[in-house]
Amino acid sequence: MELRQLRYFVAVAEELHFGRAAERLLIAGPSLSQQIKALERDLGVRLFDRDRRSVSLTPAGSALLPYTRALLQRADDLERCARRLSGSQSVRLGYVNWLPPDLTARASSVARLHVDAWIAPSHTQAARVADGSLDLAVCWVRNEDLKRHGLRARLLGADRLYAVSTGGDTADVRAEDTTVLLDDDTTSWSSWNAYAEEAAERTGARAVRISDGGITGPAFFDHVRSSGRPVVNSPKGQNGPLPPDLVRRPVTAPELRWTWSLVWRRSEERAAVLAVVDALCDGVGDLGLHGPGVWLPADDPYRQPDGRREPAR
Repeated sequence: MELRQLRYFVAVAEELHFGRAAERLLIAGPSLSQQIKALERDLGVRLFDRDRRSVSLTPAGSALLPYTRALLQRADDLERCARRLSGSQSVRLGYVNWLPPDLTARASSVARLHVDAWIAPSHTQAARVADGSLDLAVCWVRNEDLKRHGLRARLLGADRLYAVSTGGDTADVRAEDTTVLLDDDTTSWSSWNAYAEEAAERTGARAVRISDGGITGPAFFDHVRSSGRPVVNSPKGQNGPLPPDLVRRPVTAPELRWTWSLVWRRSEERAAVLAVVDALCDGVGDLGLHGPGVWLPADDPYRQPDGRREPAR
């Protein structure tokens, strides 16, 4: 008895037609019939009743089918586990500006992880995964992006966005009392613009359009100084130092959260890629995204399905 023969048995049991099963298995019909007869001989029972017009499972075949499926599932699990432990396959990962600090350590036991040197915006990295240039990417995506590109996603990280303001007041600031910047350079800031525009619409924050690349860096600090209101910092500037005349202020009512997804192709079958996904994402949890007073865009993959809305203005 061979695993190959057990797979043949399951295929015929599901199709109840030797011709269709043979096409599905990519083997010749007579070979399939011979293998089923050999399996029946080894097991000592008849699995199918068949004539020229129909094929049906015998009582013995019906009883053995679930056991066969379970055995094949365990065999597949064993193969996947062996491939993970080998760590022999290389997996290419791209990112925007954030990676987990223990990325290499978590992935090293399952694959050789190559972090791509081309740092690009979220929408670009998602498209590179879709076209096969990358195996995985850490980026911000919406459900519509996943559907359009044929991708899957799991939560890997999240940032709570804060505002930057002049003066020494570090107290909480309501979202409706902040400013969010939208950059005319949609090639570089497509994802941020989509997020910021919806955040302004839903929370009452003031949206201000700029054309000088001032979403981050010195130009951003100049916008803060001239705004007269706290300005929401983008995820790309979350961890950078501030000039001495500026301070961070937590945004509340609601808290603005930005999610980082690990994305891969929906059609992906390589064990090493899927093993890296599990190694990086298992145990991440919800990262506080489902707490009270938390805002996520309507199409964020991790927004609660109950449709919780942000507090009224």
